[in-house]
Amino acid sequence: MGNDGGSIPDRRDLVKSKKKAEQADKNNQTRARWFYCALSKAPLVEPIVSDALGQLYNKDAILEFLLDRGAYGDGEEICGHIKSLKDVKTLKLTPVTSVREGASEEDVPKFQCPLSQKAMTGHVPFVYLVPCGCVMSQAGFRALSTTPPASPSGGPQLDVCPQCATKFDREKDVRQINPPEEESTRLRLALAAAKAQKKSKKRKSEAVSDDPPSKVAKKGTDKESGHLVASRAVQSSLAMEEAKRKASMSDAVKSLYGDPTKKRKETFTTMGTFTRYA
Repeated sequence: MGNDGGSIPDRRDLVKSKKKAEQADKNNQTRARWFYCALSKAPLVEPIVSDALGQLYNKDAILEFLLDRGAYGDGEEICGHIKSLKDVKTLKLTPVTSVREGASEEDVPKFQCPLSQKAMTGHVPFVYLVPCGCVMSQAGFRALSTTPPASPSGGPQLDVCPQCATKFDREKDVRQINPPEEESTRLRLALAAAKAQKKSKKRKSEAVSDDPPSKVAKKGTDKESGHLVASRAVQSSLAMEEAKRKASMSDAVKSLYGDPTKKRKETFTTMGTFTRYA
Protein backbone atom coordinates (compact mmCIF):
# COMPACT_ATOMS: atom_id res chain seq x y z
CA MET A 1 0.00 0.00 0.00
CA GLY A 2 1.09 3.56 -0.55
CA ASN A 3 2.30 5.42 -3.62
CA ASP A 4 -1.17 4.98 -5.12
CA GLY A 5 -2.72 8.15 -3.85
CA GLY A 6 -4.55 6.28 -1.04
CA SER A 7 -4.13 6.44 2.74
CA ILE A 8 -2.08 4.13 4.87
CA PRO A 9 -4.19 2.41 7.63
CA ASP A 10 -2.76 2.35 11.09
CA ARG A 11 -3.45 0.04 14.06
CA ARG A 12 -6.66 1.83 15.04
CA ASP A 13 -8.18 1.00 11.66
CA LEU A 14 -7.07 -2.64 11.59
CA VAL A 15 -7.60 -3.69 15.23
CA LYS A 16 -11.07 -3.17 16.65
CA SER A 17 -10.99 -3.00 20.44
CA LYS A 18 -14.00 -4.02 22.54
CA LYS A 19 -16.26 -1.14 23.42
CA LYS A 20 -16.69 -0.33 27.07
CA ALA A 21 -20.07 -0.98 28.57
CA GLU A 22 -22.14 2.10 28.98
CA GLN A 23 -22.61 3.10 32.58
CA ALA A 24 -25.72 4.81 33.83
CA ASP A 25 -25.34 8.26 35.25
CA LYS A 26 -25.37 7.93 39.04
CA ASN A 27 -26.65 11.44 39.48
CA ASN A 28 -29.66 10.69 37.29
CA GLN A 29 -30.32 7.45 39.19
CA THR A 30 -30.18 9.26 42.52
CA ARG A 31 -32.49 12.00 41.26
CA ALA A 32 -34.96 9.41 39.97
CA ARG A 33 -35.11 7.61 43.33
CA TRP A 34 -35.49 10.73 45.50
CA PHE A 35 -37.51 13.07 43.28
CA TYR A 36 -39.83 10.67 41.44
CA CYS A 37 -42.33 7.96 42.35
CA ALA A 38 -40.82 4.48 42.04
CA LEU A 39 -44.04 3.13 40.50
CA SER A 40 -45.52 5.82 38.26
CA LYS A 41 -42.22 7.66 37.59
CA ALA A 42 -44.10 10.92 38.18
CA PRO A 43 -42.67 13.68 40.45
CA LEU A 44 -43.26 13.02 44.14
CA VAL A 45 -46.25 14.92 45.47
CA GLU A 46 -47.73 14.64 48.93
CA PRO A 47 -49.18 12.41 50.25
CA ILE A 48 -46.08 10.24 49.87
CA VAL A 49 -45.80 6.69 51.22
CA SER A 50 -42.93 4.25 51.69
CA ASP A 51 -42.82 0.44 51.93
CA ALA A 52 -40.68 -2.01 53.90
CA LEU A 53 -37.88 -1.60 51.33
CA GLY A 54 -37.70 2.19 51.82
CA GLN A 55 -38.91 3.07 48.32
CA LEU A 56 -40.93 6.25 47.80
CA TYR A 57 -44.33 6.30 46.06
CA ASN A 58 -47.14 8.71 45.42
CA LYS A 59 -50.12 7.47 47.40
CA ASP A 60 -52.49 7.88 44.47
CA ALA A 61 -50.26 5.63 42.35
CA ILE A 62 -50.34 2.92 45.04
CA LEU A 63 -54.14 3.17 45.25
CA GLU A 64 -54.41 2.82 41.48
CA PHE A 65 -52.08 -0.19 41.56
CA LEU A 66 -54.11 -1.89 44.30
CA LEU A 67 -57.33 -1.38 42.34
CA ASP A 68 -55.78 -2.62 39.10
CA ARG A 69 -52.50 -4.49 39.50
CA GLY A 70 -51.97 -4.35 35.74
CA ALA A 71 -52.20 -0.58 35.55
CA TYR A 72 -48.39 -0.32 35.42
CA GLY A 73 -46.35 -2.68 33.28
CA ASP A 74 -43.58 -3.33 35.80
CA GLY A 75 -45.75 -2.87 38.90
CA GLU A 76 -45.39 -6.46 40.13
CA GLU A 77 -41.60 -6.29 39.86
CA ILE A 78 -41.37 -2.99 41.71
CA CYS A 79 -43.98 -3.34 44.44
CA GLY A 80 -45.57 -6.77 44.04
CA HIS A 81 -45.15 -7.29 47.80
CA ILE A 82 -47.66 -4.51 48.52
CA LYS A 83 -51.08 -6.14 48.97
CA SER A 84 -52.91 -3.36 50.83
CA LEU A 85 -52.36 0.06 52.37
CA LYS A 86 -51.20 -1.70 55.54
CA ASP A 87 -47.96 -2.54 53.72
CA VAL A 88 -47.03 1.14 53.29
CA LYS A 89 -46.63 4.08 55.66
CA THR A 90 -47.65 7.65 54.96
CA LEU A 91 -44.62 9.90 55.58
CA LYS A 92 -44.59 13.17 57.49
CA LEU A 93 -42.25 15.36 55.44
CA THR A 94 -40.94 18.85 56.17
CA PRO A 95 -41.00 21.23 53.17
CA VAL A 96 -37.84 23.13 52.24
CA THR A 97 -37.78 26.64 53.69
CA SER A 98 -35.03 28.16 51.54
CA VAL A 99 -34.25 27.55 47.86
CA ARG A 100 -30.81 28.10 46.33
CA GLU A 101 -30.85 30.81 43.69
CA GLY A 102 -30.08 29.83 40.12
CA ALA A 103 -30.95 26.14 40.60
CA SER A 104 -33.15 24.47 38.00
CA GLU A 105 -36.62 23.35 39.00
CA GLU A 106 -35.71 19.66 38.62
CA ASP A 107 -32.75 19.95 41.00
CA VAL A 108 -34.59 21.91 43.71
CA PRO A 109 -35.34 19.60 46.68
CA LYS A 110 -38.87 19.74 48.05
CA PHE A 111 -38.21 18.40 51.55
CA GLN A 112 -35.61 18.69 54.27
CA CYS A 113 -34.70 17.32 57.68
CA PRO A 114 -36.59 19.07 60.49
CA LEU A 115 -33.65 18.54 62.86
CA SER A 116 -30.54 19.41 60.84
CA GLN A 117 -32.19 21.40 57.98
CA LYS A 118 -30.36 19.22 55.42
CA ALA A 119 -32.08 18.90 52.05
CA MET A 120 -33.52 15.54 51.03
CA THR A 121 -31.58 15.06 47.80
CA GLY A 122 -30.14 11.56 48.21
CA HIS A 123 -26.63 12.68 49.09
CA VAL A 124 -27.42 12.39 52.82
CA PRO A 125 -29.07 9.24 54.27
CA PHE A 126 -32.63 9.73 55.54
CA VAL A 127 -34.75 7.48 57.76
CA TYR A 128 -38.38 7.34 58.84
CA LEU A 129 -40.06 5.86 61.91
CA VAL A 130 -42.76 3.24 61.32
CA PRO A 131 -45.15 4.16 64.19
CA CYS A 132 -45.44 7.87 63.32
CA GLY A 133 -43.96 8.24 59.81
CA CYS A 134 -41.68 11.15 60.73
CA VAL A 135 -38.81 11.63 58.25
CA MET A 136 -35.41 12.97 59.27
CA SER A 137 -31.77 12.68 58.32
CA GLN A 138 -29.87 9.77 59.80
CA ALA A 139 -27.26 12.09 61.31
CA GLY A 140 -29.87 14.27 63.00
CA PHE A 141 -31.73 11.22 64.29
CA ARG A 142 -28.57 9.76 65.82
CA ALA A 143 -27.58 13.08 67.34
CA LEU A 144 -30.87 13.70 69.16
CA SER A 145 -32.09 10.19 69.94
CA THR A 146 -30.89 8.68 73.20
CA THR A 147 -30.39 5.08 74.23
CA PRO A 148 -33.52 4.02 76.14
CA PRO A 149 -33.15 2.46 79.59
CA ALA A 150 -33.54 -1.28 79.96
CA SER A 151 -37.14 -2.41 80.42
CA PRO A 152 -37.75 -4.03 83.84
CA SER A 153 -40.14 -6.54 82.29
CA GLY A 154 -37.55 -7.67 79.73
CA GLY A 155 -39.58 -6.31 76.78
CA PRO A 156 -38.35 -4.18 73.87
CA GLN A 157 -36.52 -0.95 74.70
CA LEU A 158 -38.70 1.91 73.43
CA ASP A 159 -37.25 5.22 72.37
CA VAL A 160 -39.09 8.51 71.74
CA CYS A 161 -39.34 10.24 68.37
CA PRO A 162 -37.40 13.55 68.56
CA GLN A 163 -40.06 15.28 66.46
CA CYS A 164 -43.46 14.10 67.76
CA ALA A 165 -42.53 12.13 70.93
CA THR A 166 -44.09 8.87 69.67
CA LYS A 167 -42.57 5.73 71.16
CA PHE A 168 -40.79 3.33 68.80
CA ASP A 169 -38.51 0.31 68.87
CA ARG A 170 -35.02 1.26 67.70
CA GLU A 171 -34.34 -2.22 66.27
CA LYS A 172 -37.56 -2.73 64.28
CA ASP A 173 -39.18 0.66 63.64
CA VAL A 174 -36.32 2.61 62.01
CA ARG A 175 -36.22 2.24 58.21
CA GLN A 176 -33.80 3.85 55.83
CA ILE A 177 -35.21 5.60 52.78
CA ASN A 178 -33.76 4.35 49.47
CA PRO A 179 -31.03 2.23 51.09
CA PRO A 180 -27.91 1.09 49.18
CA GLU A 181 -28.19 -1.85 46.79
CA GLU A 182 -26.69 -4.35 49.27
CA GLU A 183 -29.11 -3.33 52.01
CA SER A 184 -32.03 -3.37 49.57
CA THR A 185 -31.16 -6.94 48.54
CA ARG A 186 -30.99 -8.01 52.17
CA LEU A 187 -34.39 -6.44 52.88
CA ARG A 188 -35.95 -8.21 49.88
CA LEU A 189 -34.64 -11.58 51.04
CA ALA A 190 -35.89 -10.95 54.58
CA LEU A 191 -39.30 -9.94 53.22
CA ALA A 192 -39.51 -13.11 51.09
CA ALA A 193 -38.49 -15.27 54.07
CA ALA A 194 -41.13 -13.67 56.30
CA LYS A 195 -43.76 -14.22 53.61
CA ALA A 196 -42.82 -17.90 53.24
CA GLN A 197 -42.91 -18.39 57.01
CA LYS A 198 -46.34 -16.79 57.19
CA LYS A 199 -47.64 -19.14 54.48
CA SER A 200 -46.27 -22.23 56.28
CA LYS A 201 -47.93 -21.18 59.53
CA LYS A 202 -51.22 -20.64 57.71
CA ARG A 203 -51.05 -24.12 56.16
CA LYS A 204 -50.33 -25.71 59.53
CA SER A 205 -53.25 -23.89 61.15
CA GLU A 206 -55.55 -25.06 58.36
CA ALA A 207 -54.34 -28.66 58.71
CA VAL A 208 -54.99 -28.77 62.46
CA SER A 209 -58.68 -28.88 63.38
CA ASP A 210 -60.13 -26.17 65.58
CA ASP A 211 -61.82 -28.79 67.84
CA PRO A 212 -59.85 -30.32 70.75
CA PRO A 213 -58.73 -34.00 70.42
CA SER A 214 -61.35 -35.18 72.92
CA LYS A 215 -64.17 -33.71 70.83
CA VAL A 216 -62.70 -35.17 67.65
CA ALA A 217 -62.53 -38.64 69.23
CA LYS A 218 -66.05 -38.28 70.55
CA LYS A 219 -67.31 -37.31 67.11
CA GLY A 220 -65.60 -40.37 65.64
CA THR A 221 -67.21 -42.76 68.15
CA ASP A 222 -70.61 -41.15 67.60
CA LYS A 223 -70.30 -41.65 63.84
CA GLU A 224 -69.27 -45.30 64.27
CA SER A 225 -72.18 -46.03 66.64
CA GLY A 226 -74.58 -44.32 64.22
CA HIS A 227 -73.37 -46.50 61.34
CA LEU A 228 -73.73 -49.64 63.49
CA VAL A 229 -77.32 -48.79 64.49
CA ALA A 230 -78.22 -48.06 60.87
CA SER A 231 -76.78 -51.38 59.65
CA ARG A 232 -78.71 -53.29 62.31
CA ALA A 233 -81.95 -51.54 61.36
CA VAL A 234 -81.41 -52.46 57.70
CA GLN A 235 -80.75 -56.10 58.59
CA SER A 236 -83.89 -56.33 60.71
CA SER A 237 -86.04 -54.76 57.98
CA LEU A 238 -84.65 -57.20 55.39
CA ALA A 239 -85.35 -60.14 57.69
CA MET A 240 -88.94 -59.00 58.18
CA GLU A 241 -89.48 -58.63 54.42
CA GLU A 242 -88.05 -62.13 53.86
CA ALA A 243 -90.38 -63.60 56.48
CA LYS A 244 -93.40 -61.91 54.90
CA ARG A 245 -92.40 -63.17 51.46
CA LYS A 246 -92.06 -66.77 52.66
CA ALA A 247 -95.36 -66.57 54.52
CA SER A 248 -97.16 -65.63 51.31
CA MET A 249 -95.61 -68.55 49.35
CA SER A 250 -97.68 -71.56 48.31
CA ASP A 251 -96.75 -75.11 49.32
CA ALA A 252 -95.53 -75.89 45.80
CA VAL A 253 -93.13 -72.96 45.83
CA LYS A 254 -91.94 -73.78 49.36
CA SER A 255 -91.11 -77.34 48.25
CA LEU A 256 -88.67 -75.97 45.69
CA TYR A 257 -86.55 -74.32 48.41
CA GLY A 258 -86.86 -77.22 50.79
CA ASP A 259 -86.83 -77.30 54.56
CA PRO A 260 -83.34 -76.66 55.99
CA THR A 261 -84.22 -78.51 59.21
CA LYS A 262 -84.84 -81.82 57.39
CA LYS A 263 -81.89 -83.72 55.96
CA ARG A 264 -82.63 -84.93 52.45
CA LYS A 265 -81.30 -88.26 51.26
CA GLU A 266 -78.89 -88.13 48.35
CA THR A 267 -79.59 -90.10 45.20
CA PHE A 268 -77.13 -91.45 42.67
CA THR A 269 -77.66 -88.31 40.56
CA THR A 270 -76.85 -85.84 43.34
CA MET A 271 -74.30 -87.84 45.33
CA GLY A 272 -71.02 -85.95 45.79
CA THR A 273 -72.32 -82.73 44.19
CA PHE A 274 -73.57 -79.43 45.58
CA THR A 275 -77.22 -78.64 44.98
CA ARG A 276 -79.78 -76.44 46.57
CA TYR A 277 -81.22 -79.51 48.26
CA ALA A 278 -77.95 -80.73 49.78
